[in-house]
Amino acid sequence: MPEPQHPPLRTPREVLARFYRAMVDKSADDLADLYALDAVHEFPFAVPGFPPRYEGREAVRAGYRVVWGGSPVRVDEIRKVAAYETVEPGVIVAEHVVVGSLPHRSTPPRRTAITVPGLLVLHVHDGLITRARDYMDGSGVAAARE
Repeated sequence: MPEPQHPPLRTPREVLARFYRAMVDKSADDLADLYALDAVHEFPFAVPGFPPRYEGREAVRAGYRVVWGGSPVRVDEIRKVAAYETVEPGVIVAEHVVVGSLPHRSTPPRRTAITVPGLLVLHVHDGLITRARDYMDGSGVAAARE
């Protein structure tokens, strides 16, 4: 019987692209599926509504379901400023700006534009994120929640 075919491993750049797609789609499942079972996702800067870290794929899934599910913010695009592959294999550093909008209490109803710059450091092994360090502009996140 032939060996089952396994999909090719994703490169760090492919993982980053899927990470951004999950953000735009606000899909906690698609995001979490990028992580190894025992991965760690850290927020080194205090960000309103986020814990200092998620430990494990299912914590990422549950945490982002709560954050994205309860947020009126619509992510319109992720502007990729730059992505740098490092000398350490599997590590990519990405600068980006999250561009979105949120409902504004006005008549007629309209949406208010928001931008949140950030820096993301992903450690990818065997096509999965093993560690993520997510540096977000906490004041931008707070303004988006007001």
